[in-house]
Amino acid sequence: MRTGNEPMTARSPLRLRCGLASFGLVWTAAGTALFALAGRPGWAIACGVVMLVTVVDLVLIIRHIRQGPHYQPGRDVPPYEPVKPSDHPGRNS
Repeated sequence: MRTGNEPMTARSPLRLRCGLASFGLVWTAAGTALFALAGRPGWAIACGVVMLVTVVDLVLIIRHIRQGPHYQPGRDVPPYEPVKPSDHPGRNS
């Protein structure tokens, strides 16, 4: 169902991202270890840097999943209209 405001109410497939990040973590860890054993320190460092980025991404994904339905609504939660600034009586906009 399209509401016309998808950029504001877009939903991220966090569980898919979590699976892909986990897959990437396994491969970058294996690449780091194998390149280190093969005597290729440059490639091992490159894989290690990508592994660190993957770990940070995985931590953020898990954090968003644990924050609940505000960040990852289920299939039973319909898209919602964004809150307009005028709907907040205490805010000046």
